[in-house]
Amino acid sequence: PQKKTSDNIINFGKEKTQKPKIFEDEEKEEPLVLTKEEPLVLTQELPSSKKAINKKTLSPAVRKIVEENKIDIQSIKGTGKSGQILKGDLISLMGSAPQPFERKLKYGQEERIKMSRLRQTIAKRLKEAQENAAMLTTFNEVDMTNIIEMRKNNQEDFQKRFGIKLGFMSFFVKACVLGLKAFPAINAEIEGQEIIYKNYYNISFAVGTEKGLVVPVLRSADEISFAEIEKNIKTISEKARDGKLTIDDLQGGTFTISNGGVYGSMLSTPILNLPQSGVLGMH
Repeated sequence: PQKKTSDNIINFGKEKTQKPKIFEDEEKEEPLVLTKEEPLVLTQELPSSKKAINKKTLSPAVRKIVEENKIDIQSIKGTGKSGQILKGDLISLMGSAPQPFERKLKYGQEERIKMSRLRQTIAKRLKEAQENAAMLTTFNEVDMTNIIEMRKNNQEDFQKRFGIKLGFMSFFVKACVLGLKAFPAINAEIEGQEIIYKNYYNISFAVGTEKGLVVPVLRSADEISFAEIEKNIKTISEKARDGKLTIDDLQGGTFTISNGGVYGSMLSTPILNLPQSGVLGMH
């Protein structure tokens, strides 16, 4: 029987028969699809027929193995009491044959894809550098404590004044310019039997894009301010990622900065960008 209600009384009897709003569209929801571009976002509840396994119910030994190896416990059928996952269940996974890679199933054993003209050009120039230059790599550590602290203390004021964030690249560019002025041979190139010393400082910087690595040029870096460096780098980087760079944007560099640390590596040996004589690889 329906209970009488007034404006300030909740009818609990009626509420029990209603499905909570949050689950009303559950059946209409699209399935979860993972792509390389999008992070994993859970948009579906687990099926009601399968009870989710809580890590808190695992023994300390099992929990440690699960966390260290990032094991998806929801896909494991436990053999313990009430379906509890035991250490033996995890060890038995080592004897399970993994499924073939999805790409192999879709495209077969091998794929043959023609390189774009940009990739062909990059490959050709890098190979030429390896064959024609006597390259040497040295490794040095730099204490960034003071720069990190100064950037932190002045970030808010810098953004208000110039409308752009104060990054680290402007510091690296200015440091390179000072180094090149102190050692002019690094800002020079060899042409035939002559060495051409350049008294201008066009700093190339590597930008990774979907189509490959490009190295646009920041011109007259010695004659522009920190704010102008940050703005120019942002503008040029956006052009690179949008595929709008011109030939002029890529020519005329005298020295290159390559930040391989963004890919998680500890050290690297970047290849020269001919006809330049030096490159700074940062990690």
